[in-house]
Amino acid sequence: MKKLAVKLMLFLLVFSTTENVVYSQSTPASVPGGSLYLFNNQAKTIPLRGLDDRKITSINTGSAFSTIFDSLLRKYADVKSLETSYYRTDSLNLDNLTGDYLKFYNSLIIQVTSQSLTDPEIIRFITENQKRKDIIIAGFGELGSLKSLDFITGPVVWSTVSNADAASNAAQLIFGGIAARGTLGKTISGKYKAGTGYSTEKTRLRYSSPEAVGLKSADLDSIDLIAAEAIRERATPSAVVMVIKDGNVIFNKAYGSHTYDGAEKTKLSDIYDLASVTKVSATTLSSMKLYEQGRISLDKTVGDYIPNARKSNKEDLKVRELLAHQSGVTAVSFYLKLKPDEYSADSSQAYPVKVSDNYYFKPDYFKDMFWPAFLKAPLRNRGTYVYTDMNMYVMKEIVEWQSNTPIDKYVQDQFYKPLGMYTAGYLPRNRFEKDQIVPTEDEGNFRKTLLHGYVHDPGASLLGGVSGHAGLFSSANDLGILYQMLLNKGTYGGERYLKAETVNLFTSKQSDVSRRALGFDMYDPDTTKAYPSKLATPGTYGHTGFTGICVWVDPKYNLIYIFLSNRVHPKITDKLYQLNIRSRIQDVVNRAVQK
Repeated sequence: MKKLAVKLMLFLLVFSTTENVVYSQSTPASVPGGSLYLFNNQAKTIPLRGLDDRKITSINTGSAFSTIFDSLLRKYADVKSLETSYYRTDSLNLDNLTGDYLKFYNSLIIQVTSQSLTDPEIIRFITENQKRKDIIIAGFGELGSLKSLDFITGPVVWSTVSNADAASNAAQLIFGGIAARGTLGKTISGKYKAGTGYSTEKTRLRYSSPEAVGLKSADLDSIDLIAAEAIRERATPSAVVMVIKDGNVIFNKAYGSHTYDGAEKTKLSDIYDLASVTKVSATTLSSMKLYEQGRISLDKTVGDYIPNARKSNKEDLKVRELLAHQSGVTAVSFYLKLKPDEYSADSSQAYPVKVSDNYYFKPDYFKDMFWPAFLKAPLRNRGTYVYTDMNMYVMKEIVEWQSNTPIDKYVQDQFYKPLGMYTAGYLPRNRFEKDQIVPTEDEGNFRKTLLHGYVHDPGASLLGGVSGHAGLFSSANDLGILYQMLLNKGTYGGERYLKAETVNLFTSKQSDVSRRALGFDMYDPDTTKAYPSKLATPGTYGHTGFTGICVWVDPKYNLIYIFLSNRVHPKITDKLYQLNIRSRIQDVVNRAVQK
């Protein structure tokens, strides 16, 4: 049996910019030196949809730019290649690849070139697999090579050149980051005739440059200086900054290292503890879905939804009051009063809840200890604005009672999986290696260890890492996807996740006593506070996180700003606030956009 060297590339996430492209109906999408076409899309497979049901792998049969291609694919979905143990420097039998390694994948993206299509083994491999799997061809080379693909039934994305920009654009076209345009000007074969070609619409984020949206890269250069200052002054050892304008990622850089020793350099794909950004990216988001389904009403009460809260002083608190932080609930904390017999260094039936490495807790802490104490705690200043995590503890309970689903599973199934947000979620150590996750505090008074992939918030940790106020982890890219969906008024990737009126309601100021929306924080009209930044505009919404996080959406300028850091490593410091790092970077962006 003939063997073929098939490079199955690891997915190295690198940021790639593309040139600004102007399309017309009669011409194909352009790449420097060539054109980009889409064929065989009669089933409207491209842009890809139904990501929660797709198991995707990318296979390279000869492209020199597969690293760029694969890195762009992974910005949209959890696209896999073979594990490193399957990599071969000499050759790999395609029969083995077909029979064993691909059995768990239902969608194959196969990179081909004019040269690789002359190999009959590649043709046989594609022919056999399209009988049982969805095949998408990404081809690079002379248009005449299309005649070798007359047998293909699935989509073919074809670039007439092979270069970095072609690889980037082809990957983005597959997921709807850029639109397909144009038809063949001449007949290539019986299938690929003159006039053949499909058009699509842009449905997802495009990875581009400031110039693509009429801005200047130079106007964002000072972001580098501010980030460097933050690291030099030990405000945080690491940071990732992302800026999205008009649905285009125009700035995305990683700074510093996971720790001050510099052992693990920060990557764009790194996963951070989002702290209180959980409140809006999980709990509020879930509440919005249940609200529009009629399963949560803003004017119903805690007692309406949580049976064991009835006959307590929390019984008549409205959902609206909880989300606006006007409920009057007061804090309850146990973690510094734990007795030695309530935790263990080893896992066992008596101590099954993993709080961090070498720290296990008894089950049912929330039900047996926290919740009864919370129900007995007094209410103070109801009707006034007092920001507290306690409101989101309660909202998590309401979400779970009304969805009949744990909140971590509910938000995954309803949003993260179908959106392609594969890094976002609770309990990241169950899904990722430690070196993909940025550590937080080397904590001395509670868990007495470095928190690496376990939630920093003590209360959330005692709930097993899943809470309504903290516990969510994510990369910057996945946050970008989520908030672009909200900026789009509930749509992304050709799917609707929320109604526009739901997004408008929850992201609008709710009362005269605070700036808050429902769950979301907002621009403060008090100019002396300059919140979230001096140049922020009315209507801006988002949230900050204790670990050094923020995400802000500016509907006026169609703008998203994301800042991730681990400012609590190795110990909690306020220097990020003192130096005003997040808001200064935000104003660099605002200044560039508002010119």
